Amino acid sequence: MSLQRRSALAAVALGLVSARAWAGAYEDFFVAILRDDGDAIAALLRRGFDPNTRDPKGQVGLTLALQNGANKAFAALLASRQVNVEARNAQDESPLMIAAIKGNVDAVKALIAREADVNKTGWAPLHYAASAGSPQHAVIISLLLENHAYIDATSPNGTTPLMMAAHYGSIEAVQLLLDEGADPTLKNQLGLTAADFALRVSRTESAEKIAAAIRRRQPNRGKW
Repeated sequence: MSLQRRSALAAVALGLVSARAWAGAYEDFFVAILRDDGDAIAALLRRGFDPNTRDPKGQVGLTLALQNGANKAFAALLASRQVNVEARNAQDESPLMIAAIKGNVDAVKALIAREADVNKTGWAPLHYAASAGSPQHAVIISLLLENHAYIDATSPNGTTPLMMAAHYGSIEAVQLLLDEGADPTLKNQLGLTAADFALRVSRTESAEKIAAAIRRRQPNRGKW
């Protein structure tokens, strides 16, 4: 066998070994996320594994860790300089959006510190923070606003964070957004205001607060 042919066969063999090793690392990576094994993830990353690798459904590790409450895995991934904090899933959700909807205050702070986009176009992190009613979600709303999130961000169908809070969130979130200057007169593409969103799910107290805010803006137009 010629030296050239032996070299070629060796290269093929090395490639097969590398492919098998990569496949094993791929499986190990996502298993470690589900097990919240930060040490295993850190070890893989030290060996050169890409922290932005996607699973068969197109999800990146940061998003999976946040969805599963795997805080050690999240921390290990975020510690990597190569991790993309703006990697989106198939629904165009960023890790910051997932952290916001999950009420994970520490993750939100960590992602903002890594310059995650608080003003992502389309559905924004503030929409997601306003969509649930825990005290942690109110904290996240404040954090996003403190970091210059646009309070009247509109989704592709014209929905604002105040509308989301009125329909899905807490009255505390509604009041917080109003106090911070959210515009209660805005309408979505169906012509619905935040008050309409509240009334559709019988949240009369939220609707009344929003109506009062409208009256304060339009004092000469009578009562709502």
